[in-house]
Amino acid sequence: MDTIEKRKQNWIDFMDLSSSTNRLLVVECMETMPPNPLLWWENADKRVDWAYERYMRQMEQTEWLDDNMIPFLSMMTGTEIFAEALGCRVYQPLDNKPCAIPLVMDETEVSKIRFPKLEDTRLSLLFEMADRLKDRAGKNALLSFPDLQTPMDILALVWDKSNLFLNMYENPELVKELSAKIKLFLFEFLDRWIERYGPEMIAHYPDYYMPSGVTISEDEIGAVSPEMYREFFEPELSELARRYGAVGVHCCADSMHQWENLQRIPNLKLLNLIRPDDQLLQSCDFFRTSTAQFITSDLDISGLHCPEEIHLAKYLYVGTKQQAIEAVERHKASLYSSGSHNA
Repeated sequence: MDTIEKRKQNWIDFMDLSSSTNRLLVVECMETMPPNPLLWWENADKRVDWAYERYMRQMEQTEWLDDNMIPFLSMMTGTEIFAEALGCRVYQPLDNKPCAIPLVMDETEVSKIRFPKLEDTRLSLLFEMADRLKDRAGKNALLSFPDLQTPMDILALVWDKSNLFLNMYENPELVKELSAKIKLFLFEFLDRWIERYGPEMIAHYPDYYMPSGVTISEDEIGAVSPEMYREFFEPELSELARRYGAVGVHCCADSMHQWENLQRIPNLKLLNLIRPDDQLLQSCDFFRTSTAQFITSDLDISGLHCPEEIHLAKYLYVGTKQQAIEAVERHKASLYSSGSHNA
């Protein structure tokens, strides 16, 4: 089995909570990666060149670093891509990713939201870029998903959040109707993406392997109650997870009050929470029997009860090759001392 196929199997085993593979490490080495381009549509050529160069450097990294990174063609975008397709203008900062400007300020303006054909939006440019990358790198090169959010999260970009949350109380059926339309638009995109490029994909964030299924961001749940989550967010997230057979979820909100709800997601394969280390320690313990977890922290969980039961992957950013090598050495040493396993 070659290096990449072995790493794929490591991820498959890691997401199986009955497997002994319970620790993985991915290292991003800044010294060896090209600088990110501005993620503007007019920079499509630069973005394609960047994604290909990054892929080739990742291929080189597999020869000198024994982590669990799988090289891929990055389709990185900002959060704005679906909101823009629905009619939002986009702000393009020079030092960050693009972001959507709300289109709807209150319930009287919801008619501004358009639901166009996919091919009539700039989302079609993502397919063109992905085609170019696959032609250049070869059919076996994996793509990543672009930034994907749940329908309610997309709606929260299109509709001013403070007013949207008010209308979740005052006009819940209107909110659900719009979210349902966005869901169908998102499903159309995902169906075409998977049909065109196959089921294997790297997550939109952070970088992990999915043999099938989708990955999604669910950030607005931090601002709503558990009851409102179950009314507005859970049905669409459950449908998405069942439709595509598996789901990985990213959440950077303060979502501790939703953890019991997140446990209910069907076919949940991996959870990525962006939280302080004290909360991550609690989440590692809480979700130990529910799902594998992937954190962007070098967190020590050895003090938790039965840490070997927890399936935990770490994504570490380092500056130099030497720091990357040292991070892998520390990882392997911790496996040896704890009795955990990294296939």
